[in-house]
Amino acid sequence: MEPVKVGLLGLGTVGGGTATVLKRNAEEIARRAGRGIVIDYAANLDLSRAAELGLSDVRLTQNAFDVVNDPDIQIVVELIGGYTVARDLVLQAIRSGKHVVTANKALIALHGNEIFAAAQEKGVMVAFEAAVAGGIPVIKAVREGLAANRIEWLAGIINGTGNFILTEMRDKGRAFGDVLAEAQALGYAEADPTFDVEGIDAGHKLTILSSIAFGIPLQFRQTYTEGITKITAEDVTYATELGYRIKHLGIARRTAKGIEQRVHPTLIPHRRLIANVDGVMNAVLVKGDAVGPTLYYGAGAGAEPTASAVIADLVDVTRALTADPENRVPHLAFQPTQLADTAILPIEEVETAFYLRMCAVDRPGVLADVTRILGDRQISIEAFIQKEPTSGVDKVDIIMLTQRVREGNMNEAIAAIEALDTICSSVTRIRVEALG
Repeated sequence: MEPVKVGLLGLGTVGGGTATVLKRNAEEIARRAGRGIVIDYAANLDLSRAAELGLSDVRLTQNAFDVVNDPDIQIVVELIGGYTVARDLVLQAIRSGKHVVTANKALIALHGNEIFAAAQEKGVMVAFEAAVAGGIPVIKAVREGLAANRIEWLAGIINGTGNFILTEMRDKGRAFGDVLAEAQALGYAEADPTFDVEGIDAGHKLTILSSIAFGIPLQFRQTYTEGITKITAEDVTYATELGYRIKHLGIARRTAKGIEQRVHPTLIPHRRLIANVDGVMNAVLVKGDAVGPTLYYGAGAGAEPTASAVIADLVDVTRALTADPENRVPHLAFQPTQLADTAILPIEEVETAFYLRMCAVDRPGVLADVTRILGDRQISIEAFIQKEPTSGVDKVDIIMLTQRVREGNMNEAIAAIEALDTICSSVTRIRVEALG
């Protein structure tokens, strides 16, 4: 059979990796797909990049719409990022009857419902394995490998930058700002690291995983996101003393009240496998009712790991080019007409345990005031650390682990504690998950 002709939008890190791996493993990929897959047309603002990648036989343009509108192109691979021009390009490709492969998590999280509806109407596929956790095939695992299961919950380290920062803070006792600067120098973090350190990038990915796990529409704006910028070296040390490690987790959980969908720093018992995922690596833990917990671990970013997922999607689309559209794997695992309208819970209704750290004046009755406030809101203390003040200092750190409590109750308690004249700073709180 004639090779499938691919139009590649973007020759940056992932685009370059995709071109390299497609060329290097062309024979193996063709054996798996049943026919060859070739880049026929590519778009990039810097056309000299094509020569660096050995794409001398590929048609080139600076206008991505030239590729999308070309009648010879069967699959469009969108790797330019963002969610404005990328949305227009993907929708135009679908209108032109072309299949789409993308690594763009923001695009899918924000506009996926619209894109999938357009693809369903046109009878084309949109594949996005590379949008979550880089080279880890977690979307395929949840959507297809765990299709027999009712997914109970999932939790993932799905941003390598945040994981690198927290690992360095734990292993070397370094401050957040110091490690962030190194992450930027190493290329792990952007010049503006907001998406990584404030949980937005992880929120995009969690939105996608949650929709696939629970059969609900994509709802990024209902995803609670909290970053790691307020985590201190002291918090990391105290967590270790209590037998925990701090990880920046995306968590989605099915409850009787609705779906929890949240990204935030989390204390995890140090013996859990996911607590030992360090550096820039990613991992996703998924609990199914039949299979139990399963862990997916690997490189969450990088040229060739992400290209691995992009090309896997290309192989899937190539295999399905002649398949009846009604018999293809649904974009969000469940048939489009069968998506549930289950509510996403506001963070105030979520129940977790909490780590609390507060600075208090070293005088009698302070601890009694704090415990009274917690007790009035049915918040029980699981563990407690009070450090001795250093010489000449009349302030001391108080650290507590609570049992599970509704977040709204904890918000009220923290507000009351911070109103005490013996508390000398805002209360630091980090949620705690056993993940068992």
